[in-house]
Parts: sequence; structure tokens; C-alpha cells
Amino acid sequence: MSSRRSRSRQPANPGISDDQIIELVSKLQQLLPELRHRRSDKVSASKVLQEMCNYIRTLHREVDGLSDRLSELLATSDTAQAAIIRNLLMQ
Repeated sequence: MSSRRSRSRQPANPGISDDQIIELVSKLQQLLPELRHRRSDKVSASKVLQEMCNYIRTLHREVDGLSDRLSELLATSDTAQAAIIRNLLMQ
């Protein structure tokens, strides 16, 4: 039982301090549109991480939608327009 206690007291990654974790969570919070302006309000790290996961999922859906729209545009455009769009995307 004493070995269990000693393991539970050791940090998961001794190279990262609590202050660094707090700073990283704060930076993540600043990236989230819904939480960006709530600096004065305390937001838990778990809330920030949950919101970040939701935000990333939303961004993935937006990218998928834009990709679908671009594919449709390329399929319906004439050859010259499609070539121009492809060249722009390659830059």
C-alpha cells in the first residue's frame, strides 16, 4: 500500500510544473471564442479542455463542408476556372 501512495504523489510528468499547466490552459482558453472574453471568471481546466475538444470538432466539420463545396465548385466549373482554382490551392 505504501508503494501505491508514493506513486500517487509523484507528478505524471516531472518536467511540467503546475504553473506551466495553468499557463497552457490559459492559452487554450484564449483560443476558444466562447471563453476568450471570460478572463476574469474562473474557468476550470476540465471545462477549457472540453470546450477545446468541441471547438476542434466544429472546425473539422467546417473544413469538411468547405472541402465538399470546393469539390462541387471544381466539378461544375469550366476547365480554365478549375485550373486557376487548383493553382491557387497549390501555392
